[in-house]
Amino acid sequence: MRLCVLLWPYPGKEGSLIRYEDQVLSLVAEHGGTVCSRDQVLRESDTDPLEVQRINFPDAQALDAFMTDPRRVRLENERADSIARTDVLRLE
Repeated sequence: MRLCVLLWPYPGKEGSLIRYEDQVLSLVAEHGGTVCSRDQVLRESDTDPLEVQRINFPDAQALDAFMTDPRRVRLENERADSIARTDVLRLE
């Protein structure tokens, strides 16, 4: 399962988004996943995402285990405070 994740911050919350992602992406490998790339976008406007990630998981169960990991769930308030929008694209 290959994913491309695009993340937009709330205005002024760019640093918070990056810190949140630092924490949750550190959990990916424990669920069999791989963070293939993580890039900050040279934003020309607020319509551009701040961060683009490519993440692979062996299957939907591994992704679900990551999404429901209690450590990730405990950070939900940080996520809600910093991330205005997330688009997740499944890749071939």
